[in-house]
Amino acid sequence: MSDFDLDLRTVEEHMDEELDLEGSILLDVLDGTTEPETWLETLDAGNVLVLNVKGDVNELAAGFARDVKESGGSLVHFRGFLIVAPPGVDVDTSRL
Repeated sequence: MSDFDLDLRTVEEHMDEELDLEGSILLDVLDGTTEPETWLETLDAGNVLVLNVKGDVNELAAGFARDVKESGGSLVHFRGFLIVAPPGVDVDTSRL
């Protein structure tokens, strides 16, 4: 048997510090009826958007996509949905 010493209390304390996540996943529809500023405010609050696209994604996201990209956020169009993540939240597309 090895002399492996693991202090679980210390690990839990570090996990709480490291995983200080805020925000939610917001499901909505991207159809042009919501102002681009609303999407940006939602992202600024730390939320991830999963938007069902009803129309041309390029047209509908034009009002906020550049701001998202310039701030370090992510946009991924996948199967009729636009996933929009704030800076610091990665969208892993490696399995697509």
